[in-house]
Amino acid sequence: MQCCIYNPPQKIIMPPAKSPESISERELQNLRKQYTKSSLTSSGVNKDPIRQFEKWFAEVLKSGFYEPNAMILATSSKTGKPSARTLLMKGFDESGFVFYSNYKSRKGNDIEQNPFGSLLFYWDKLERQVRVEGKIVKLTKEESEDYFNTRPYKSRVGAWASKQSTVVESRSVIVREFLKYMMKFRTHVPLPPVWGGYRLIPDSFEFWQGRPNRLHDRIRYTLQKKGWKIERLAP
Repeated sequence: MQCCIYNPPQKIIMPPAKSPESISERELQNLRKQYTKSSLTSSGVNKDPIRQFEKWFAEVLKSGFYEPNAMILATSSKTGKPSARTLLMKGFDESGFVFYSNYKSRKGNDIEQNPFGSLLFYWDKLERQVRVEGKIVKLTKEESEDYFNTRPYKSRVGAWASKQSTVVESRSVIVREFLKYMMKFRTHVPLPPVWGGYRLIPDSFEFWQGRPNRLHDRIRYTLQKKGWKIERLAP
């Protein structure tokens, strides 16, 4: 009697259908611009990086950006795990760059553990970016109060209602907290004890200007004992 071996039909696995909206890797690779708007030289920049930043920022304010003072703040935990987020610069001068936050947020916890950070400003219309690195310190309570009192009423209430970066069951939890504090603070909203300002004190700047053929201009300032050292970096 002859024996037969049964071979079940092979299951055919079809590749997932490509959605009309999906973007291929090749399409992403082809997304590129030629930068031609300006140039930057080590001899042409201001010897003071704050003055150079002030000059560029004045041009940003005239260029129609939706959030001209938006910046990326990068911090890291004590174990070196990085995190980054977009927030708004609320002041700058010779002493540094100012921003505000809940002290118990992830960024606040990072800064408590490792008080060094990096800022990135990116202004695509001008083909420019600025990187700033340095130590982060808290503002005084008086400085934080002065700014807090300039905020709209509901923004001040929101600072009380939001336990920033904590897990919440739903948006309704936040709304309930917001309404609770609106009832509590009908007119005067005091500064929350866990909310306030920070200042990043720079020890390094890099000004980047896009150029044709990816030969970008990069000018770095590094703080020395006798002032700022200015160098050109390879693109």
